[in-house]
Amino acid sequence: MSEPTSAHLTPESRAEKGAATGATSRQLSGSVAAVARLAELPGVPDQLEAAREACTRLRWHEGLRRRIPEAAAESRVRGAVASAELEGARMPLAAVREVLTGSATWSPAPDPVERVVRGVLGATLETEHVEGLVLRSPLQALARLHTVASAGAVPDSALGRPRLPGEDCEELPDLGPAPSAAVAAERLRGVVEVLVATPGLPVLLVAAVVHAELVTVRPFVRGNAVVARALDRAVTRAGGLDPTGVAVTEAGHGAEGAAAYVGALAAYGRGDAAGVGLWLGHCAAAVRAAAAEGEAVAAAVRAGRLDPPR
Repeated sequence: MSEPTSAHLTPESRAEKGAATGATSRQLSGSVAAVARLAELPGVPDQLEAAREACTRLRWHEGLRRRIPEAAAESRVRGAVASAELEGARMPLAAVREVLTGSATWSPAPDPVERVVRGVLGATLETEHVEGLVLRSPLQALARLHTVASAGAVPDSALGRPRLPGEDCEELPDLGPAPSAAVAAERLRGVVEVLVATPGLPVLLVAAVVHAELVTVRPFVRGNAVVARALDRAVTRAGGLDPTGVAVTEAGHGAEGAAAYVGALAAYGRGDAAGVGLWLGHCAAAVRAAAAEGEAVAAAVRAGRLDPPR
């Protein structure tokens, strides 16, 4: 991002290479400085504070006393179901949970819905294991998320790596044609810079920008939005916005439906202040909704009843 109102992350200039990447360092890469400036857009400071307060309430929920691991596990299951729905694949929450607990198994000949759910679930569960990598070795974290998200959906040679020259991505046509592999690689370098600099930036802004960049640039042949939502979850926890991992970030993004989610991403892709601001507003509202769903998870864990009453 070369300007605070641009949606384009670009790699740091040659003169800036070798400088510290933290947002509080004397010299920032263009990408990191651009994300930092987003906090100055009208209304953004209030949105950041409201999201922080929602996550703080979740953190101190009585249902999480000595039950955070259990609640975080349930959050990942609910998040996977919500993420799959944003991909157009609906499967009952109870059915997914039964597979995870071993009381049911996947079909030996899965239909398209099950194939999507399996990939999304794999990526969402993997977030627990890449939490320590996502802000330190982002490319390694992305490779792991993409490998589990897209296994069986793309050739093995395409797993865990960005597109090569000549490779296209046909996902998300509503966002327009995907940029070339060269442009995607350049923008991906900006994503990495921002992730490494997370300790000095508002975590919500980092999660919002890297999420939107992955979806709009589509660096992978397939599975970009699934990886983006999984990355969002991992950054939200690793960056400390929701250290419990109980907020259901995917449900937050889907709270207003898939059309609103894709529309907000399309607005970001325009690169103007209004479009970027609309996406940031969507993400702030998504965090609040995610925290509210997390509170529902905490209450369910406390009551010993994970399925909502019918």
